[in-house]
Amino acid sequence: MKAKWIIAGAGVLVVAGAMPWVVGYVTEQQWQQVNHELNQSQPFLQMQTEDYRRGFLSSNLNGAITVFNPETGDTRRIEYRADVTHGITGSFMDFVPVDGWAPEGADWFQERPRLTLETRLWGVAILELEAPAIAINNPDSGESLRTSGGVARIEISDTGSQAEALIVWPQLSLSSPEMSVRVNGFRVEQSMAHLEGDVWTGSMEASIDSVALTSPEMSPLTIEGVFAHSSTEAKRDGQRLDSKMTIEAEKVLFEDEVYGPHKLAFALENLDVTSWNMLASSMTELQSLTLAPTSSGPEMFEQQMAAMGQVNTAMRDLAAAGFSVGFSELTLDTPEGEVTGHAVIRHPELTADEKAGMLLVMQQLTGDMSLSVPSVLVDDYPAVRLQLAPLVKQGLLVPDGDRLVLAAKLNDMMVEVNGQKIPLPPLL
Repeated sequence: MKAKWIIAGAGVLVVAGAMPWVVGYVTEQQWQQVNHELNQSQPFLQMQTEDYRRGFLSSNLNGAITVFNPETGDTRRIEYRADVTHGITGSFMDFVPVDGWAPEGADWFQERPRLTLETRLWGVAILELEAPAIAINNPDSGESLRTSGGVARIEISDTGSQAEALIVWPQLSLSSPEMSVRVNGFRVEQSMAHLEGDVWTGSMEASIDSVALTSPEMSPLTIEGVFAHSSTEAKRDGQRLDSKMTIEAEKVLFEDEVYGPHKLAFALENLDVTSWNMLASSMTELQSLTLAPTSSGPEMFEQQMAAMGQVNTAMRDLAAAGFSVGFSELTLDTPEGEVTGHAVIRHPELTADEKAGMLLVMQQLTGDMSLSVPSVLVDDYPAVRLQLAPLVKQGLLVPDGDRLVLAAKLNDMMVEVNGQKIPLPPLL
Protein backbone atom coordinates (compact mmCIF):
# COMPACT_ATOMS: atom_id res chain seq x y z
CA MET A 1 0.00 0.00 0.00
CA LYS A 2 2.83 2.38 0.90
CA ALA A 3 4.48 1.68 -2.45
CA LYS A 4 1.28 2.64 -4.29
CA TRP A 5 1.12 5.97 -2.47
CA ILE A 6 4.79 6.60 -3.27
CA ILE A 7 4.17 5.88 -6.95
CA ALA A 8 1.05 8.08 -6.96
CA GLY A 9 2.95 10.90 -5.24
CA ALA A 10 5.78 10.59 -7.74
CA GLY A 11 3.27 10.78 -10.58
CA VAL A 12 1.76 13.95 -9.16
CA LEU A 13 5.22 15.52 -8.87
CA VAL A 14 6.04 14.61 -12.46
CA VAL A 15 2.80 16.13 -13.71
CA ALA A 16 3.27 19.27 -11.59
CA GLY A 17 6.84 19.58 -12.80
CA ALA A 18 5.75 19.33 -16.43
CA MET A 19 2.87 21.79 -16.09
CA PRO A 20 4.98 24.98 -16.54
CA TRP A 21 6.06 23.69 -19.97
CA VAL A 22 2.43 22.88 -20.88
CA VAL A 23 1.32 26.29 -19.62
CA GLY A 24 4.07 27.98 -21.63
CA TYR A 25 3.00 26.19 -24.80
CA VAL A 26 -0.68 27.05 -24.31
CA THR A 27 0.19 30.68 -23.49
CA GLU A 28 2.12 31.06 -26.76
CA GLN A 29 -0.78 29.63 -28.78
CA GLN A 30 -3.30 31.86 -27.02
CA TRP A 31 -1.13 34.93 -27.56
CA GLN A 32 -0.81 34.26 -31.30
CA GLN A 33 -4.58 33.75 -31.54
CA VAL A 34 -5.30 37.03 -29.71
CA ASN A 35 -2.97 38.87 -32.12
CA HIS A 36 -4.74 37.39 -35.13
CA GLU A 37 -8.30 38.04 -33.91
CA LEU A 38 -7.51 41.62 -32.86
CA ASN A 39 -5.94 42.42 -36.23
CA GLN A 40 -8.90 40.92 -38.10
CA SER A 41 -11.55 42.74 -36.06
CA GLN A 42 -10.49 46.36 -36.75
CA PRO A 43 -7.94 48.41 -38.78
CA PHE A 44 -6.85 50.98 -36.20
CA LEU A 45 -4.52 48.90 -34.03
CA GLN A 46 -2.40 46.08 -35.45
CA MET A 47 -0.20 43.77 -33.35
CA GLN A 48 2.85 41.84 -34.53
CA THR A 49 4.81 39.30 -32.51
CA GLU A 50 8.27 39.27 -34.06
CA ASP A 51 10.12 36.85 -31.77
CA TYR A 52 8.62 34.49 -29.15
CA ARG A 53 11.34 32.58 -27.23
CA ARG A 54 9.62 29.94 -25.13
CA GLY A 55 11.47 28.25 -22.29
CA PHE A 56 10.49 25.76 -19.59
CA LEU A 57 9.74 28.10 -16.66
CA SER A 58 9.73 31.39 -18.55
CA SER A 59 9.62 32.98 -22.00
CA ASN A 60 10.52 36.26 -23.67
CA LEU A 61 8.94 37.95 -26.63
CA ASN A 62 9.40 41.02 -28.79
CA GLY A 63 6.69 42.65 -30.81
CA ALA A 64 5.22 45.89 -32.07
CA ILE A 65 1.89 47.72 -32.07
CA THR A 66 1.02 49.90 -35.07
CA VAL A 67 -1.58 52.59 -34.41
CA PHE A 68 -3.42 54.09 -37.39
CA ASN A 69 -4.90 57.60 -37.26
CA PRO A 70 -7.89 57.67 -39.67
CA GLU A 71 -8.05 61.48 -39.67
CA THR A 72 -4.51 62.05 -40.91
CA GLY A 73 -3.64 58.66 -42.36
CA ASP A 74 -0.49 58.57 -40.22
CA THR A 75 0.73 55.48 -38.40
CA ARG A 76 2.86 55.13 -35.29
CA ARG A 77 4.82 52.02 -34.45
CA ILE A 78 5.52 51.16 -30.79
CA GLU A 79 7.92 48.30 -30.15
CA TYR A 80 7.67 46.34 -26.91
CA ARG A 81 9.15 43.39 -25.09
CA ALA A 82 7.61 41.11 -22.48
CA ASP A 83 8.89 38.71 -19.84
CA VAL A 84 6.63 35.69 -19.35
CA THR A 85 6.62 33.56 -16.20
CA HIS A 86 4.99 30.10 -16.36
CA GLY A 87 3.17 28.62 -13.38
CA ILE A 88 1.19 25.46 -12.85
CA THR A 89 -2.18 26.92 -13.90
CA GLY A 90 -1.26 30.03 -15.87
CA SER A 91 1.27 32.60 -17.00
CA PHE A 92 2.19 36.15 -16.02
CA MET A 93 3.36 38.61 -18.73
CA ASP A 94 5.08 41.92 -17.95
CA PHE A 95 5.20 44.38 -20.90
CA VAL A 96 7.67 47.24 -21.36
CA PRO A 97 8.03 49.62 -24.36
CA VAL A 98 11.46 49.22 -25.96
CA ASP A 99 11.94 53.02 -26.09
CA GLY A 100 10.63 53.50 -22.55
CA TRP A 101 7.37 54.90 -21.22
CA ALA A 102 8.40 58.51 -21.92
CA PRO A 103 10.54 60.24 -24.58
CA GLU A 104 14.26 60.35 -23.88
CA GLY A 105 15.08 63.04 -21.34
CA ALA A 106 11.44 63.50 -20.25
CA ASP A 107 10.45 62.98 -16.64
CA TRP A 108 6.76 62.17 -16.92
CA PHE A 109 6.38 59.53 -14.20
CA GLN A 110 7.40 59.40 -10.55
CA GLU A 111 7.67 55.62 -10.91
CA ARG A 112 7.67 53.19 -13.83
CA PRO A 113 4.17 52.27 -15.04
CA ARG A 114 3.38 48.58 -15.09
CA LEU A 115 1.38 46.77 -17.77
CA THR A 116 0.75 43.09 -17.07
CA LEU A 117 -1.33 40.22 -18.42
CA GLU A 118 -2.24 37.25 -16.24
CA THR A 119 -3.70 34.17 -17.94
CA ARG A 120 -5.21 30.89 -16.78
CA LEU A 121 -5.50 27.56 -18.61
CA TRP A 122 -9.30 27.58 -18.28
CA GLY A 123 -9.64 30.73 -20.38
CA VAL A 124 -9.34 33.65 -17.95
CA ALA A 125 -7.12 36.63 -18.78
CA ILE A 126 -6.57 39.77 -16.67
CA LEU A 127 -4.95 42.80 -18.31
CA GLU A 128 -3.97 45.52 -15.84
CA LEU A 129 -2.26 48.90 -16.11
CA GLU A 130 -0.91 50.46 -12.91
CA ALA A 131 0.05 54.07 -13.59
CA PRO A 132 1.93 56.29 -11.13
CA ALA A 133 1.44 60.05 -10.83
CA ILE A 134 1.99 61.77 -14.21
CA ALA A 135 3.32 65.26 -14.92
CA ILE A 136 3.69 66.35 -18.57
CA ASN A 137 4.56 69.91 -19.59
CA ASN A 138 4.66 71.50 -23.05
CA PRO A 139 6.71 74.71 -22.74
CA ASP A 140 5.94 75.73 -26.32
CA SER A 141 2.15 75.75 -25.94
CA GLY A 142 1.96 76.31 -22.19
CA GLU A 143 -0.17 73.19 -21.79
CA SER A 144 0.29 70.69 -18.97
CA LEU A 145 -1.21 67.40 -17.81
CA ARG A 146 -1.23 66.25 -14.19
CA THR A 147 -2.76 63.04 -12.86
CA SER A 148 -2.65 61.03 -9.68
CA GLY A 149 -1.84 57.35 -9.82
CA GLY A 150 -4.58 55.23 -11.35
CA VAL A 151 -5.46 51.74 -12.44
CA ALA A 152 -7.22 50.24 -15.48
CA ARG A 153 -8.17 46.57 -15.41
CA ILE A 154 -10.11 44.19 -17.65
CA GLU A 155 -10.84 40.55 -16.88
CA ILE A 156 -11.87 38.32 -19.79
CA SER A 157 -13.36 34.89 -19.11
CA ASP A 158 -15.39 32.07 -20.64
CA THR A 159 -13.10 31.94 -23.71
CA GLY A 160 -13.65 35.61 -24.44
CA SER A 161 -17.44 35.73 -24.12
CA GLN A 162 -17.48 37.51 -20.72
CA ALA A 163 -15.61 40.65 -19.66
CA GLU A 164 -15.39 42.87 -16.58
CA ALA A 165 -13.64 46.25 -16.76
CA LEU A 166 -12.63 48.77 -14.09
CA ILE A 167 -10.95 52.18 -14.36
CA VAL A 168 -10.16 54.29 -11.28
CA TRP A 169 -8.37 57.65 -11.49
CA PRO A 170 -8.69 59.87 -8.39
CA GLN A 171 -7.44 63.11 -9.97
CA LEU A 172 -6.71 64.52 -13.42
CA SER A 173 -6.05 68.09 -14.54
CA LEU A 174 -5.36 69.63 -17.95
CA SER A 175 -4.20 73.24 -18.16
CA SER A 176 -3.60 75.67 -21.01
CA PRO A 177 -3.38 79.47 -21.25
CA GLU A 178 -7.07 79.53 -22.31
CA MET A 179 -8.61 77.11 -19.81
CA SER A 180 -7.92 74.66 -17.01
CA VAL A 181 -9.96 71.52 -16.35
CA ARG A 182 -9.73 69.50 -13.15
CA VAL A 183 -11.49 66.14 -12.71
CA ASN A 184 -11.83 64.47 -9.31
CA GLY A 185 -12.94 60.93 -8.54
CA PHE A 186 -13.25 59.32 -11.99
CA ARG A 187 -14.48 55.71 -11.90
CA VAL A 188 -15.90 53.32 -14.53
CA GLU A 189 -17.19 49.76 -14.05
CA GLN A 190 -18.47 47.69 -16.95
CA SER A 191 -19.61 44.11 -17.45
CA MET A 192 -20.17 42.57 -20.88
CA ALA A 193 -21.44 39.29 -22.27
CA HIS A 194 -21.17 38.25 -25.92
CA LEU A 195 -24.52 37.72 -27.63
CA GLU A 196 -23.88 37.36 -31.36
CA GLY A 197 -21.19 38.51 -33.79
CA ASP A 198 -20.27 42.06 -32.79
CA VAL A 199 -23.24 42.42 -30.41
CA TRP A 200 -22.69 42.43 -26.63
CA THR A 201 -25.02 42.85 -23.69
CA GLY A 202 -24.19 44.16 -20.21
CA SER A 203 -24.11 47.28 -18.10
CA MET A 204 -21.84 50.22 -17.36
CA GLU A 205 -21.65 52.68 -14.50
CA ALA A 206 -19.40 55.74 -14.57
CA SER A 207 -19.09 58.53 -12.03
CA ILE A 208 -17.12 61.72 -11.49
CA ASP A 209 -17.13 63.49 -8.14
CA SER A 210 -16.52 66.91 -9.70
CA VAL A 211 -15.35 68.71 -12.84
CA ALA A 212 -13.99 72.25 -12.39
CA LEU A 213 -13.37 74.63 -15.32
CA THR A 214 -11.51 77.90 -14.91
CA SER A 215 -10.61 80.48 -17.55
CA PRO A 216 -9.38 84.09 -17.57
CA GLU A 217 -12.39 84.97 -19.73
CA MET A 218 -15.18 83.48 -17.60
CA SER A 219 -16.24 82.82 -14.04
CA PRO A 220 -15.29 79.43 -12.56
CA LEU A 221 -17.72 76.61 -13.36
CA THR A 222 -18.00 73.41 -11.31
CA ILE A 223 -20.15 70.35 -12.04
CA GLU A 224 -20.63 67.95 -9.13
CA GLY A 225 -22.04 64.44 -8.93
CA VAL A 226 -21.80 63.36 -12.57
CA PHE A 227 -23.19 59.86 -13.09
CA ALA A 228 -23.76 57.75 -16.21
CA HIS A 229 -25.49 54.39 -16.41
CA SER A 230 -26.07 52.22 -19.47
CA SER A 231 -27.57 48.78 -19.92
CA THR A 232 -28.07 46.53 -22.92
CA GLU A 233 -30.39 43.57 -22.54
CA ALA A 234 -31.50 40.80 -24.87
CA LYS A 235 -35.09 39.62 -25.06
CA ARG A 236 -37.19 37.18 -27.10
CA ASP A 237 -34.57 34.45 -26.61
CA GLY A 238 -31.77 36.72 -27.78
CA GLN A 239 -33.53 37.88 -30.98
CA ARG A 240 -34.22 41.45 -29.83
CA LEU A 241 -32.19 44.07 -28.00
CA ASP A 242 -32.93 47.04 -25.72
CA SER A 243 -30.22 49.57 -24.85
CA LYS A 244 -30.59 52.52 -22.50
CA MET A 245 -28.26 55.23 -21.21
CA THR A 246 -28.80 57.92 -18.60
CA ILE A 247 -26.44 60.82 -17.86
CA GLU A 248 -27.07 62.93 -14.76
CA ALA A 249 -25.39 65.81 -12.98
CA GLU A 250 -26.36 66.53 -9.40
CA LYS A 251 -25.58 70.25 -9.51
CA VAL A 252 -23.75 73.00 -11.34
CA LEU A 253 -22.07 75.85 -9.44
CA PHE A 254 -21.63 79.12 -11.37
CA GLU A 255 -21.26 82.69 -10.12
CA ASP A 256 -22.28 81.82 -6.54
CA GLU A 257 -25.45 80.09 -7.74
CA VAL A 258 -26.32 76.38 -7.65
CA TYR A 259 -28.41 74.71 -10.37
CA GLY A 260 -29.56 71.13 -10.69
CA PRO A 261 -30.27 68.35 -11.06
CA HIS A 262 -29.79 67.76 -14.81
CA LYS A 263 -30.65 64.63 -16.77
CA LEU A 264 -30.44 63.23 -20.29
CA ALA A 265 -31.88 59.79 -21.10
CA PHE A 266 -31.36 57.86 -24.36
CA ALA A 267 -33.15 54.66 -25.39
CA LEU A 268 -32.75 52.21 -28.27
CA GLU A 269 -35.52 49.61 -28.13
CA ASN A 270 -36.59 46.39 -29.86
CA LEU A 271 -33.63 46.12 -32.25
CA ASP A 272 -33.40 42.96 -34.33
CA VAL A 273 -30.10 41.40 -33.20
CA THR A 274 -29.23 39.72 -36.51
CA SER A 275 -29.81 42.89 -38.54
CA TRP A 276 -27.99 45.05 -36.01
CA ASN A 277 -25.00 42.70 -36.07
CA MET A 278 -25.00 42.72 -39.88
CA LEU A 279 -25.13 46.53 -39.92
CA ALA A 280 -22.24 46.83 -37.45
CA SER A 281 -20.03 44.31 -39.30
CA SER A 282 -20.87 45.84 -42.72
CA MET A 283 -19.97 49.33 -41.55
CA THR A 284 -16.71 48.03 -40.06
CA GLU A 285 -15.85 46.34 -43.35
CA LEU A 286 -16.71 49.48 -45.32
CA GLN A 287 -14.56 51.59 -43.01
CA SER A 288 -11.66 49.14 -43.33
CA LEU A 289 -11.87 49.26 -47.12
CA THR A 290 -12.02 53.06 -47.12
CA LEU A 291 -8.96 53.33 -44.86
CA ALA A 292 -6.95 50.66 -46.68
CA PRO A 293 -3.59 51.89 -48.08
CA THR A 294 -4.72 50.81 -51.58
CA SER A 295 -8.24 52.25 -51.45
CA SER A 296 -8.33 53.09 -55.19
CA GLY A 297 -8.61 51.08 -58.36
CA PRO A 298 -11.48 49.17 -60.01
CA GLU A 299 -11.25 46.10 -57.77
CA MET A 300 -11.25 48.13 -54.56
CA PHE A 301 -14.14 50.24 -55.87
CA GLU A 302 -16.19 47.09 -56.47
CA GLN A 303 -15.46 45.87 -52.93
CA GLN A 304 -16.51 49.22 -51.48
CA MET A 305 -19.74 49.21 -53.48
CA ALA A 306 -20.47 45.65 -52.31
CA ALA A 307 -19.88 46.71 -48.69
CA MET A 308 -22.16 49.73 -49.17
CA GLY A 309 -24.84 47.40 -50.54
CA GLN A 310 -24.52 45.25 -47.41
CA VAL A 311 -24.94 48.35 -45.23
CA ASN A 312 -28.11 49.35 -47.12
CA THR A 313 -29.54 45.84 -46.87
CA ALA A 314 -28.83 45.68 -43.14
CA MET A 315 -30.49 49.07 -42.56
CA ARG A 316 -33.53 47.93 -44.53
CA ASP A 317 -33.78 44.68 -42.55
CA LEU A 318 -33.33 46.55 -39.27
CA ALA A 319 -36.12 48.98 -40.07
CA ALA A 320 -38.47 46.26 -41.31
CA ALA A 321 -38.06 44.41 -38.01
CA GLY A 322 -39.24 47.51 -36.13
CA PHE A 323 -37.40 49.71 -33.63
CA SER A 324 -37.58 52.83 -31.51
CA VAL A 325 -34.71 55.27 -30.87
CA GLY A 326 -34.36 58.67 -29.28
CA PHE A 327 -33.89 60.88 -26.25
CA SER A 328 -36.71 59.97 -23.91
CA GLU A 329 -35.97 62.77 -21.42
CA LEU A 330 -34.05 66.05 -21.30
CA THR A 331 -34.08 68.16 -18.14
CA LEU A 332 -31.72 71.10 -17.56
CA ASP A 333 -31.99 73.45 -14.58
CA THR A 334 -30.92 76.96 -15.66
CA PRO A 335 -30.82 80.32 -13.81
CA GLU A 336 -34.13 81.24 -15.45
CA GLY A 337 -35.97 77.92 -15.13
CA GLU A 338 -36.01 74.41 -16.56
CA VAL A 339 -35.32 73.41 -20.13
CA THR A 340 -37.22 70.22 -20.96
CA GLY A 341 -37.65 68.12 -24.06
CA HIS A 342 -37.65 64.75 -25.77
CA ALA A 343 -37.25 63.28 -29.29
CA VAL A 344 -38.22 59.76 -30.41
CA ILE A 345 -38.32 58.07 -33.85
CA ARG A 346 -40.07 54.74 -34.48
CA HIS A 347 -40.53 52.24 -37.29
CA PRO A 348 -43.22 49.54 -37.14
CA GLU A 349 -42.50 45.85 -37.60
CA LEU A 350 -43.48 44.81 -41.14
CA THR A 351 -44.84 41.58 -42.51
CA ALA A 352 -42.95 39.78 -45.28
CA ASP A 353 -45.26 41.27 -47.93
CA GLU A 354 -44.95 44.78 -46.49
CA LYS A 355 -41.16 44.45 -46.41
CA ALA A 356 -41.09 43.32 -50.06
CA GLY A 357 -42.99 46.48 -51.01
CA MET A 358 -40.89 48.83 -48.89
CA LEU A 359 -39.21 51.35 -51.20
CA LEU A 360 -37.71 53.63 -48.54
CA VAL A 361 -36.88 53.24 -44.85
CA MET A 362 -38.29 56.73 -44.26
CA GLN A 363 -41.75 55.89 -45.61
CA GLN A 364 -43.12 54.47 -42.38
CA LEU A 365 -41.01 56.34 -39.87
CA THR A 366 -43.02 58.10 -37.19
CA GLY A 367 -41.89 60.24 -34.29
CA ASP A 368 -42.46 63.15 -32.00
CA MET A 369 -40.33 65.85 -30.43
CA SER A 370 -40.83 68.57 -27.84
CA LEU A 371 -38.71 71.40 -26.46
CA SER A 372 -39.60 74.00 -23.87
CA VAL A 373 -37.23 76.89 -23.07
CA PRO A 374 -37.71 79.92 -20.79
CA SER A 375 -38.05 82.97 -23.05
CA VAL A 376 -35.72 85.01 -20.88
CA LEU A 377 -32.82 82.71 -21.83
CA VAL A 378 -33.10 83.95 -25.41
CA ASP A 379 -33.69 87.55 -24.37
CA ASP A 380 -30.88 87.94 -21.84
CA TYR A 381 -28.16 85.48 -22.90
CA PRO A 382 -26.43 86.26 -26.23
CA ALA A 383 -24.90 82.78 -26.57
CA VAL A 384 -28.31 81.12 -26.25
CA ARG A 385 -29.92 83.70 -28.54
CA LEU A 386 -27.33 82.99 -31.22
CA GLN A 387 -28.30 79.31 -31.25
CA LEU A 388 -32.08 79.65 -30.98
CA ALA A 389 -32.82 82.86 -32.90
CA PRO A 390 -33.04 81.08 -36.30
CA LEU A 391 -35.61 78.63 -34.86
CA VAL A 392 -37.67 81.53 -33.48
CA LYS A 393 -37.47 83.42 -36.79
CA GLN A 394 -38.70 80.39 -38.76
CA GLY A 395 -41.55 79.76 -36.34
CA LEU A 396 -40.14 76.48 -35.06
CA LEU A 397 -39.99 77.91 -31.53
CA VAL A 398 -43.15 79.84 -30.65
CA PRO A 399 -44.14 81.81 -27.52
CA ASP A 400 -46.32 80.10 -24.94
CA GLY A 401 -46.65 82.39 -21.93
CA ASP A 402 -43.17 83.01 -20.56
CA ARG A 403 -41.68 80.11 -22.53
CA LEU A 404 -40.70 79.20 -26.07
CA VAL A 405 -41.97 75.79 -27.15
CA LEU A 406 -41.55 73.38 -30.02
CA ALA A 407 -43.97 70.54 -30.71
CA ALA A 408 -43.24 68.32 -33.70
CA LYS A 409 -44.60 65.10 -35.18
CA LEU A 410 -43.25 62.93 -38.00
CA ASN A 411 -45.57 60.86 -40.19
CA ASP A 412 -45.73 59.92 -43.91
CA MET A 413 -42.41 61.67 -44.63
CA MET A 414 -43.86 64.92 -43.30
CA VAL A 415 -42.78 66.81 -40.19
CA GLU A 416 -45.39 69.04 -38.60
CA VAL A 417 -43.81 71.66 -36.31
CA ASN A 418 -46.16 73.94 -34.40
CA GLY A 419 -48.71 73.57 -37.20
CA GLN A 420 -46.20 74.06 -40.04
CA LYS A 421 -45.85 71.08 -42.39
CA ILE A 422 -42.38 70.41 -43.78
CA PRO A 423 -41.90 67.61 -46.36
CA LEU A 424 -38.80 65.47 -46.00
CA PRO A 425 -36.59 64.50 -48.94
CA PRO A 426 -36.33 60.74 -49.68
CA LEU A 427 -32.88 60.24 -48.20
CA LEU A 428 -33.13 56.69 -46.77
